[in-house]
Amino acid sequence: MDGHALQIQSWDADASAGASGHLTIDLAALQRNYRKLSAAVAPATAAAVVKADAYGLGAEQVSKALHAQGCRHFFVAHLLEAIKLRPLLPNDTQILVLNGLQSGAEVTCADAGVIPVLNSLEQFRRWSSAGQKLGRVLPAVLQFDTGMSRLGVPLEERSALAADLKGCGNVEILFIMSHLACADEADNRQNADQLAEMRLIAAEFAEFDVCFANSGGVFLGGDYHGVLARPGVALYGGAPTAGTPNPMEPVVWLDVAVIQTRTVPAGTRVGYGGAHVTFAETRLATIAAGYADGLLRSLSDRGAVFYDGVRLPIVGRVSMDSITVDITTLPEGTLSLGSLVEVLGPHQSLEDVAEAAGTISYEILASLGRRYERRYR
Repeated sequence: MDGHALQIQSWDADASAGASGHLTIDLAALQRNYRKLSAAVAPATAAAVVKADAYGLGAEQVSKALHAQGCRHFFVAHLLEAIKLRPLLPNDTQILVLNGLQSGAEVTCADAGVIPVLNSLEQFRRWSSAGQKLGRVLPAVLQFDTGMSRLGVPLEERSALAADLKGCGNVEILFIMSHLACADEADNRQNADQLAEMRLIAAEFAEFDVCFANSGGVFLGGDYHGVLARPGVALYGGAPTAGTPNPMEPVVWLDVAVIQTRTVPAGTRVGYGGAHVTFAETRLATIAAGYADGLLRSLSDRGAVFYDGVRLPIVGRVSMDSITVDITTLPEGTLSLGSLVEVLGPHQSLEDVAEAAGTISYEILASLGRRYERRYR
């Protein structure tokens, strides 16, 4: 087994007993999701978006697991993420920076063997100048704006870019790309509008292959795939399409420990601001996680945890390090110091928590803190 082979992390039972919570990342489920996405885009290839530390799950462990399944293209958001990841993966991989480069970072990027996604004529010209300075042909990806108005070469720069490309011998364009703004909404008209614009761009820059689909785009059909799709949240078990059954396997499980239980009479104020007042005698449990651990404050008096399939509503405001839940529906004595309750698992999905928090599964994943004991299996 070489230095890049996947290592499964074990955990110490004594340390585990004192953990405030256990965040389990199922790498086998991640790999099965990658295989499903790869099959869905075939004969195109599936890349992996591992930005933001693989959506908070650990870019090193996730990327190695995906490499073992044949993934060779990894997208991050920032150059520093790419530089950190580069030595952890074999040389047969490409690491690509979605946000492109800040001015002055071109030589650092080239020396690190990292590939920028160039989003403007200025970024292209700076990358070309770096290639000339280094006496090398530097690989890059060109991103075009097809209607999201976020990143990508705008319409007014396309002619100048096409002219620069004809005379440029210092940059190798691997493919062109754009980003779908509404791919998770299968019936949204903007998907078709962006596809039409991408086809115009592909005809204008016909010498280059196309990378187009994100997680939702994978399931919009082959017209959206290009030669390389780049799923992100779907790899990690997030639903790629709103309002339809989720075809992906859950990858993340979160159990949090009980710190304290108590019984309080009717009329008792709970939490900061006394925002919740009990209307009858109530048994409460305080658990050892809060908004510093990714359980957003917007879950206050809206979200829940589960124990043995029983829903336990959050009462009062979510604190930085703790949450109080109503356990009255459980038999007395069921929970005590150190008992674990389910936050993410068979009874509550990422989408369930996100809906209760008034947000999206991406934010829940990316917000999960570093204070849990992490288990990779």
